[in-house]
Amino acid sequence: MKITEIRVYQHNIEVVGGLYQMSISEVTALDTTVVVLETDEGVTGFGETCPLGPAYQPQHALGARAAIAEVAPSVIGLDPRQHGLVYQAMDTALNGHGYGKSPIDVACWDIAAKAAGVPLCDLLGGAHQNPIPSYYGIMPAEPAAAAAHAMELQAAGFRRLQVKTGGRPVAEDIAVMHAVAEVADSTTELLADANRGWTQRDAILFSGACREIPLALEQPCSTFEENANLAGRVSHPVFLDESADSVTAVMRAIETGVAQGFGMKLSRVGGISKMNTIISMCAARSIPLTSDDTWGGDITNAATAHVGASIPAAIFEGTWIGEPYTAASYPMLTETISNRTGTITVPDGPGLGVVPDLAAWGEPVAVYR
Repeated sequence: MKITEIRVYQHNIEVVGGLYQMSISEVTALDTTVVVLETDEGVTGFGETCPLGPAYQPQHALGARAAIAEVAPSVIGLDPRQHGLVYQAMDTALNGHGYGKSPIDVACWDIAAKAAGVPLCDLLGGAHQNPIPSYYGIMPAEPAAAAAHAMELQAAGFRRLQVKTGGRPVAEDIAVMHAVAEVADSTTELLADANRGWTQRDAILFSGACREIPLALEQPCSTFEENANLAGRVSHPVFLDESADSVTAVMRAIETGVAQGFGMKLSRVGGISKMNTIISMCAARSIPLTSDDTWGGDITNAATAHVGASIPAAIFEGTWIGEPYTAASYPMLTETISNRTGTITVPDGPGLGVVPDLAAWGEPVAVYR
């Protein structure tokens, strides 16, 4: 089997309510890139990369398509089932830019699973659970509103709540977390996600003021070094998210003890092939992690769900998808993947298990043969 053509499509994703807010950045709409890989045996694969705007991390939509333009010619003629050789060809053509390589890698895994006639998670070792647990992010709000939202989410079935913090006086974050903790039951896991928005001082003050609340601090400070300096100074475990941007970064965080868990983004680390390595590393050290992505439509949602299902339950923290925050995406022929009830059902068809309505997508923005 050989890759004969790569088509690149661009779609706009509308955000529900017009705004998704984090501590130091926000988005009102997103620009997503989908790749379609064709083979000489008629098996088609799909992949997607959707940076969370241009300011969240050093990734942006135009950069993704530029990276694809660099690597796509190098994989034409290769067997998509030989993931290592495909990735080696991309790395030879372009240094770094994993988020641009990710959709090609995911599409290759999609093809390999379709060729084998099995769901993608079967190629990843099998589903440890299906449906899989998901979690929800509570946007910045006043304490009473945040607590009310937390109660609604718990009633819907969510057992992991990520409270957005940072970007405001730390005293407000402390008040919100106490309000949410008061309504959280014993089965609900809490996170304070500052998205890099705290200083070290803020993180230490917050953790001290919330010492009696069982929770984790997700990416409290901007850099790896700042978060490393929190060791022994905070009362809660630290999960790295934005700083967990490669296999090497995750390895470093594990070896130095900086992180007690990870919020992993599939496209950020370079796709399924790289995530497989990270999952094995975390499993070897019993370190929990999520299977997420920065955003995307049903192709991204399917990929993160399949990867999440393959993670051993003892270390799996759940999967976040953008669907609840998305008003419109690209047309699909299969049912929308949803996490409105605290779980996500993994598609059961071959490969990713989702089928795009390509006839409604219009013309690709680039084609490589």
